[in-house]
Amino acid sequence: MSDPARRERTVPAEDAGAVVAARPELGGGSATPSFALPAGALDGLPGPLGETRIGPRTFRWGERTYVMGILNVTPDSFSGDGLLPPDGRASGGQRWIDASVAQAHAMASEGADLLDVGGESTRPGHAAVDPDEEARRVVPVLRAVRDALPSMPLTIDTTKPSVAEAAIAAGAAGINDVWGVSDDDTLARVAAAHGIPIILMHNRAEPRYVNLVPEVVGELQRAIDRALAAGVRWENVLVDPGFGFGKTPDQNLALLGELGSLRLLGRPIVLGTSRKSTLGKVLDLPPEERVEATVSTTALGIAAGVDVVRVHDVRANARAARMADAVIRR
Repeated sequence: MSDPARRERTVPAEDAGAVVAARPELGGGSATPSFALPAGALDGLPGPLGETRIGPRTFRWGERTYVMGILNVTPDSFSGDGLLPPDGRASGGQRWIDASVAQAHAMASEGADLLDVGGESTRPGHAAVDPDEEARRVVPVLRAVRDALPSMPLTIDTTKPSVAEAAIAAGAAGINDVWGVSDDDTLARVAAAHGIPIILMHNRAEPRYVNLVPEVVGELQRAIDRALAAGVRWENVLVDPGFGFGKTPDQNLALLGELGSLRLLGRPIVLGTSRKSTLGKVLDLPPEERVEATVSTTALGIAAGVDVVRVHDVRANARAARMADAVIRR
């Protein structure tokens, strides 16, 4: 004997509407309240990244990977490439400015698409630099590089609004904020006031996470929202997962393996793994011998959808990027 509850039912046509109302799972498309967006609503789906103007150049995202060269105007860079003398003082003639310009020329010839100038090391245990000294370090370099390479886009790597303002006056056309996920939106307001891009990098004081990748993505999303609320235009927002910042080596490697998750944010991704200590721990090598390790992360990053790689060794990474682009971006 069959189970009455499983027996097929024949429904008269005039009663079909009542059945659908009572049993929406029988109604097909009509079971869903709406297929259309509410008036004025965004669809919330990542779309084309578009383009961003940085100084004299327009960056068209998705066409290829761009290479950002690092100019460290410091005496204590972890990577050993700081351009200031050991005393750290931005004084004593033109030598350190000339060295910065020479390095900028070299990076341009090796394939750099833009240069990031910083006057304070961000390595663990670095010596803090007051805003006036930081400005004394970066402003002459920015002016000199701008004059020597007028077609090269320049960004300023700083967390200090006064330094950012001075750098912009000297030729910087973008801000790289290593504390882009902090609640302080002052740098975002500086970027908005000047109509320039800002790179929002993920960072934490301590590597405490419950669920690493979702937390990084979520905090970057909140940082984007703060920047937009501060007046930064959508096309002027870039994101950086903060490899090596507030993360253990294992967390850095896990994040590198899940970089594609950042695509959900719908903004260009900047990746800075160059010569970082995690690479040294994997290979047991000092900073100056981490070129191949950096190149491998560049290729992996491009496969995951990274748009800019921030590096010390431009030639090797630019070549790796061109090869990876030929495969990934066709």
